[in-house]
Amino acid sequence: MKIGITCYPTYGGSGVVATELGKALAERGHSVHFISYAIPMRLSGFMGNIMFHEVEVSNYPLFDFPLYTLALASKMVEVAQYEKLDLFHCHYAIPHATSAYLARQMLATPNTKVITTLHGTDITLVGLEPSFLPVMKFSIEQSDGVTAVSRFLKEKTLTNYGIVKEIEVIPNFVDTTKYQRTPCDDVTRHFAPHGEKIVVHTSNFRKVKRVEDAIHIFNEVRKKIPGTLLLVGDGPERSQCEMLSRELGIHEHVRFLGKQTDIIHILAAADLFLMPSQSESFGLSALEAMACEVPVVSSSVGGLPELQVHGQTGYIAEIGDIDRMARYAIELLSNPSKHRLFAKAARERALEFEASKIVTQYERYYEKILARSAVPAS
Repeated sequence: MKIGITCYPTYGGSGVVATELGKALAERGHSVHFISYAIPMRLSGFMGNIMFHEVEVSNYPLFDFPLYTLALASKMVEVAQYEKLDLFHCHYAIPHATSAYLARQMLATPNTKVITTLHGTDITLVGLEPSFLPVMKFSIEQSDGVTAVSRFLKEKTLTNYGIVKEIEVIPNFVDTTKYQRTPCDDVTRHFAPHGEKIVVHTSNFRKVKRVEDAIHIFNEVRKKIPGTLLLVGDGPERSQCEMLSRELGIHEHVRFLGKQTDIIHILAAADLFLMPSQSESFGLSALEAMACEVPVVSSSVGGLPELQVHGQTGYIAEIGDIDRMARYAIELLSNPSKHRLFAKAARERALEFEASKIVTQYERYYEKILARSAVPAS
């Protein structure tokens, strides 16, 4: 198949999943064309079956804001015409599915199918803005196929938008051959030279991720167990979090690592992963931690209960229940035998989301959508 993939090229989960999916599809012999304003963060190195097409947005003085949706649609038309694409796979409905709809309308032979994958924020936050709701609903309904990364997100979409449309649940995935527990002496020696426990949180440092809760949880852990908190990522809440760590007097034990293109070694050295989010459609970073045999303490929101097994792979608590999450963290970090059991269970659970299994599901879904347009031989 010839597949055009449009995603945000940044550090968020949707861009990671889209890029890893494209790479896996290329390894299986498909021709993959990434279409975005910048090369995706995880798209590094040469692969013969992958091409990147940059969307150029002009800053014309007449327009106050860049017209990315229209520029993307034009680029999609160009790529579809010259590369004979079978389908567009859009990660996020707005603006990607919207642009794909426009592109299909402009194509002289509009046979290219549009598949939209919903990742979470596009549904739970952006789409509910009054100004976006109609175009969100329209873009989803006009897609030839729609997938969601969790049952929670599927039900949220159907309920919020009153959509009567088939939505296939295809979860996020992880390459367990890469994400696995391996010796990481450099990380351990640098961050835990005296045998401290390593606690990790990764996010885009937005309010919805409740990074301050992670710091408060760690502060309680530090009262009982020596440890270091590694915060990976960056965003609008970072300065506030740095200030909080200083106010609590634990700034020497909280390390802000910023954006990292490869966190496998960090996760493989971790003892615990914290995800106290207010909203998570799936929890990809938790899955990556679990693949590295790291138990997870998380909130009970969204798709996390579909990934986490409470009392086996980690623990789940209500949003904002810092005391309970701290107790769970201390329990795991102070009980080596229980920690080993949870670590093993986390890895086994992650294997259920192995990349090869999920990529096969996407392939079958592509074939299903393309078959709907097949013209019977005369």
